[in-house]
Amino acid sequence: MSVDVTQAQETVFVSEFSDGVLGPGRPPAGMVRDGGHIAANTAPGCWGPMITPSIRGGHEVTRPVLVEGAEVGDAVAIHIKDIVVTSLATASGNDQAMEGRFLADPYCAAKCADCGTMYEPTRIEGIGPESIRCANCGADAAPFTFTNGYTIGFDEHRSVGVTLPEPAASKLARDARRYAALPAGSKQNPILTFAPHDIVGMVGRLRPFMGQLGTTPSIDMPDSHNAGDFGSFLVDAPHEYALSAEQLDEHRTDGHMDIDAVRDGAILVCPVKVPGAGVYLGDMHAMQGDGEIAGHTCDVSGTVTLQVHVLKRLALDGPVLFPVAADLPFLARPLSERERERALAVARAHGVEQLERTAPVSVVGTGPDLNSATDNGLARAAELLECTVPEVMNRATVTGAIEIGRHPGVVQVTFRAPAEALERRGLLGLAEEQYGPTR
Repeated sequence: MSVDVTQAQETVFVSEFSDGVLGPGRPPAGMVRDGGHIAANTAPGCWGPMITPSIRGGHEVTRPVLVEGAEVGDAVAIHIKDIVVTSLATASGNDQAMEGRFLADPYCAAKCADCGTMYEPTRIEGIGPESIRCANCGADAAPFTFTNGYTIGFDEHRSVGVTLPEPAASKLARDARRYAALPAGSKQNPILTFAPHDIVGMVGRLRPFMGQLGTTPSIDMPDSHNAGDFGSFLVDAPHEYALSAEQLDEHRTDGHMDIDAVRDGAILVCPVKVPGAGVYLGDMHAMQGDGEIAGHTCDVSGTVTLQVHVLKRLALDGPVLFPVAADLPFLARPLSERERERALAVARAHGVEQLERTAPVSVVGTGPDLNSATDNGLARAAELLECTVPEVMNRATVTGAIEIGRHPGVVQVTFRAPAEALERRGLLGLAEEQYGPTR
């Protein structure tokens, strides 16, 4: 489908998906004006694409949307206006890669174990973990299976979910696309087809967020690998998406964060590394605790509304997040008037006449492991605020926290930052929009 990307629209509706690869040459879904809106019906992220070898990235994200006026070296502020789950049910669990069915990386280099076809087309025969078959030779083709999995059904208000026994899971599996509410353009094999049922009667609260939201990296890479942890699998890999460590660090935009604070009401500021930024989204999760410790959570279809603004000459290496106030760590929350009064009394008793004005900020860091991700986040925060890493360490210790987004290597360095430093970088307005005036 061809689209006119020379005329910016007030609202761009996205209904088409990538083949699992992000990059500067991928066709956009349209162009939105600066200050305009993006509306999308997203497809589930991890498990469905993971059992669909023809999807080359491990996820199924939207085609990118260009933002009018966004140039390399700028940033784009993404206001998350609304996230609504449309799936009736999903399945998930801890994964195990199936040896012989991929070339080094099961997420982005699937290969039929029998006929050797790379990224083989598949068909579904029946239900269960052996239902995904190579369309060329009929072999069992899923690159992953569950070590412990569950099927979870949601109430009509999408407020709670309950894990189901085998008869119910099998019923849903036989009509998987409908229960998953897959968008018409989705090509994934729905994971409900596997009908996992190892945990029964477990109740979870829904609080949806976006596991993938960001801007296009400046080199082609699998969508799930647009971060320092999964991206490290690409370094010197034996398949066509191999990168050097230097290329990964230079070109990634860390759009695959799996940070549960990237939810409705949050403001995410992303680097622009290709002309037009190329905003994309996907991998909606119904719920997740910090760390996504099982490796996966409840991937769902849903609708999302975003508003975007270009921030000129705000050169960033990775994302900066302004979470909703309720998601801030206790120490990072803005001071109350009573706390400020008490602090000012202490300050004046010791000869300090004026308190520092601060506002919360959360800087995302990624790397092959949590230690390197933390180092990356601290360095990015120091660069953002034009201060030293030890100063950021002190501020994060006393007025914030290191929060885990995804366990392999995504963190948030969250703390109260000096308002003057945020103002110099053009970010104070967003902070005050989110948390109120600084005092």
